[in-house]
Amino acid sequence: MSKNFEQISIKPGFMQHNGGLLFKTISENEYEFKATIKENHLNAAGITHGGFIAAFVDAGAGTAAYRAANHNICVTISLELKFISALNLGQELIGKARIQKKTKSMIFLTCELTAANRIITTASGVWKILRKLS
Repeated sequence: MSKNFEQISIKPGFMQHNGGLLFKTISENEYEFKATIKENHLNAAGITHGGFIAAFVDAGAGTAAYRAANHNICVTISLELKFISALNLGQELIGKARIQKKTKSMIFLTCELTAANRIITTASGVWKILRKLS
């Protein structure tokens, strides 16, 4: 589908404030997104803050849901994360989202975040399809 990543956090908002993320469509059911860890993403222990990782998954997987729903607005109904490994300053965080099921009103997906070939976080979530943007 798309060969290159595109910056999707171009409007002022939470993810733009957090540095944004790059996104691309792999196939009808697979999507990839990424960001490089900066100082403002770190917690007091010097590793990436879990809240940033959660927001990153929500934004990337939410965009995957939006694309899978033919560009209809989607809102997060549930999001479950498992934090598996730590992530450090300067590392590239890569998310891969896969649509597991799509109904008329819901998108179910799973997501895996990796850095340097290590699994950082796994996630699964449900997004409600609302309506097209005007």
